[in-house]
Parts: sequence; structure tokens; C-alpha cells
Amino acid sequence: MTRSKVAVLRTRPDRVLEDYRRLMSMGEVDRCLAKDQKTILKDNISWHFYYPGANTTPWQLEGAVLGLRDRGYADLVAVHNNTVVTDPYKGEKLNKLDPIYRKYGIEERFNFLPDDIRWVRYQPRAKMLALDMVYPDGIHLPEYFFGKNIVHLPTVKCHIYTTTTGAMKNAFGGLLNTRRHYTHTWIHETLVDLLAIQQEIHSGLFALMDGTTAGSGPGPRTMIPFQKDLILASGDQVAIDAVAAKLMGFDPMSIKYIRLAHEAGLGAGRMDEIEIVGEDISRINWGFQVGDNVPSLVGDFLWFGPMKRMQKLFFHTPLVYLFVFASFFYHDYIWYPWKGKRVVEAHRSTSWGQLFDQYAS
Repeated sequence: MTRSKVAVLRTRPDRVLEDYRRLMSMGEVDRCLAKDQKTILKDNISWHFYYPGANTTPWQLEGAVLGLRDRGYADLVAVHNNTVVTDPYKGEKLNKLDPIYRKYGIEERFNFLPDDIRWVRYQPRAKMLALDMVYPDGIHLPEYFFGKNIVHLPTVKCHIYTTTTGAMKNAFGGLLNTRRHYTHTWIHETLVDLLAIQQEIHSGLFALMDGTTAGSGPGPRTMIPFQKDLILASGDQVAIDAVAAKLMGFDPMSIKYIRLAHEAGLGAGRMDEIEIVGEDISRINWGFQVGDNVPSLVGDFLWFGPMKRMQKLFFHTPLVYLFVFASFFYHDYIWYPWKGKRVVEAHRSTSWGQLFDQYAS
């Protein structure tokens, strides 16, 4: 039986672009993406502020562009999503992604703007675990995504609701609209449904994951960043998430979305069914832990605890804006000024922080 392949490389700032180009070859990107189709670059902006480990890095994006163009994928487009707590325009500027789009002449589209993306009803061929129930009036997807390749650009980090977040979670923003918070109680099942849908509508799937700085703790924002110097690539979204989970110190099959996707035949979640090429990671265990923050404790109570039966009252009515404002205010005006800025300043002294400053200048 052919095993899923995940490429892992140890890198450093002075060669990271070349390493990303080599990584894509090791990950067999040519076998995963159709040469005659447009390719969507789907970045991951978990927070509009620059925060190490939280967002797609500029060298990750530039490495992806260079590696794709090396192999004849010239028709590239960036698609950005909107969330209730992050600003995509601010995010791409503060994280220094927009200069790369301009440098390489890459068109940008925003899937929350009617002139950029039209949403159409879609009936998946695969049996849905959650989305049919969450959206009884029909599942709506961006029409623009159909028939195109997509390259996901996540980072290696923990997540307060899914333990880890990576390639599979990156589709959460792209394929679902701003009412995606309806799915949080069934977040693991939703990620599996979205992967099944992606395999139906895209001409090819690939993921480049940046672990140059990885995030432990209550991600995807209020994390503790650690310099790890690793980058990953795979056409199997389940396998790359499983390998990232293993690096962080988690048993991949104990994470529900990985296990469900593996059992559904959407990819490989067991490490013995994954071929690792490049770096030997057999003895790596970073010992990451998720932990909690204020929003996660509230979310646990409302989405997963005794109040989940009343979530339509809280999240399907204007009351949701109270929670949106509270999350926004906590992250942007309490946690980031009091703690986040100190973390960012400390990270600037690392080699990756210095590379970010070069992109910033």
C-alpha cells in the first residue's frame, strides 16, 4: 500500500526560500496540483497583528510563490477571508504579505466581497457529519473555488478548541462565510466535512506549513512562541496535520478531527501510514500544551458545556455581537498591549524576528 508522504526540512533564515522550493519538490507538488488550472494561495491570518507563530509568514508565502512558478504554476491568485475578530486588510499589511503579492503581480480576492466572490449552494456527494445539520437551508460555498487548485499556508500551533490547527482548519475560513461560528460545537466534524468537500471541488490540494516559530498554549492567538526551524509540505491534509501534532507532542489519532478524517478515508492520520522524507523527526517531542484563556473558558461553557442547547439564542441572534466585541476587546486591547507586545519584542531578537524585520523594511 502506498503511504502518504510528508516532507519535513530543517531550515534557517539565510536559505529558507530555497528550502521551501526544495520542500515542494520533496512533497511532490506536481502530483498534487493540476498544471492547467488557476492556483489559489490561501494564507492563514489568525490575528491581524503580527504575532510569532500565529500567521502565515512572509517567507512561507514567498517560498510558495517561487516554488510554484519554478514548476510552471504561473496563474496564481490570493484569496482572503473575513472573520468576526480579524481584519484581513490590516492582517496582510501588518504581517508583510501584501508586498509579496505586489512584487510578484498576484491578484487578490476577498471572499466576503460580493464583487470578488459569489456564494452558491452546493450539495456534497460525501455524507456530511455536521454541515447538513448546522446549515439546514443548504451549504453555500464560494463559486470561485470550484475547479481550481488550492495551496494552504498554515503554521504549526495549538488551538483552544481543536488542540492543534493546520491544513484542515485553514479551509474553515475560506469555504465558510462569516457565520462559521455556528459550527463550533461540531468543529471537528466540520473540518472533516470541509476536507471531503475540498476533495470534490478542487482540481488539486497541497499544504505548506511553517514551523520556523511554533505556538504552544491557548492558540491560535495568545500563544507562547518557540523557535523550531522546521517547515513541512504534503498533498495529504490529514497527514501533514498528524505530523505537526506529533511534533508538538500530541498523539495524532487522539485528536478527533484527525481520527475522523482518517476513518473516513480522506487521508492518513496514523504515523505508521505516513512516509516522512527529509528530516528525521522520530525522536522529536516539543511537549506543547493547549491551556485556556478567558475566551476559551467562555466558549467551552457556551459551545461544549451545559449552555450549548441555547447556543442559537446566543450565536444566531444579535446577541452574538456582544461576544464578538468581548473577544475583540480582550485580544486587541487587553492581552496584546499588556502581554503580546512583550512577546513580539522578545521575538525580534531571534533570527526569525530579524528576518521579519527585513521584510518589514
